[in-house]
Amino acid sequence: MKIKELRELSVDELGSRKRELRQEMLNLRVQQQIGQLENPSRLRTLRREVAQIETLITQRSNSAVKAA
Repeated sequence: MKIKELRELSVDELGSRKRELRQEMLNLRVQQQIGQLENPSRLRTLRREVAQIETLITQRSNSAVKAA
């Protein structure tokens, strides 16, 4: 998902997306350990997307604190 699309999501939607990605990462790591991982670059993509989501959540919480 592109960062532009992520910015349009609410905090709750970002949280659920983050949980989905972390679950997928877990599944891919298990596949990697047993030698069945077909696309190792997918792990890197997932890590980056999780980091982008965490950054957006942090930015929104910081802006909410400043506004209050």
